[in-house]
Amino acid sequence: MADQELVDALLAADAVRFGEFELSHGGTSDYYVDKYRFETDPAALSTVADAFADRLGGDARLAGVALGAVPLAAATSVATGRPYVIVRKSQKEYGTGNRIEGDLADGERVVVLEDVATTGKSALDAVEALRGAGATVERVLVVVDRREGAAELLADHDVELEALVTADELLAARE
Repeated sequence: MADQELVDALLAADAVRFGEFELSHGGTSDYYVDKYRFETDPAALSTVADAFADRLGGDARLAGVALGAVPLAAATSVATGRPYVIVRKSQKEYGTGNRIEGDLADGERVVVLEDVATTGKSALDAVEALRGAGATVERVLVVVDRREGAAELLADHDVELEALVTADELLAARE
């Protein structure tokens, strides 16, 4: 069951839109969860960071997938005092050429923070990049799970997806 304060904050940020939307994986949907609406609203971002902080447990480093989850990782880092890394979608072709920005020790436990999960591909790409860099990744925390296969894809790779709220809960609360 979703935390009502979190649902209220997402709705107050006008993060749920209706119409016809193309999703990043190429499919379409009659609703859209606009991550930039809740990530750029200070009250909603703070509420999300607090909700992530409540669910983290342990002492794992945080990771945010660029671009969308970086504000989430930064806000959660400030709320918890935990360091974080940024996982780029691809390796930089200039400067340091990093795919992962920030300090990451070999064998370090990392929890990936994500904004909206649909298929889970971007979260899995981040998990694989972190594992390739020597991290141990077993969990992805997401603000909204659209419940379109992300949990199953990640489970196939020994990663648990934990959502703060599902799209169904958001849609039901909006009615």
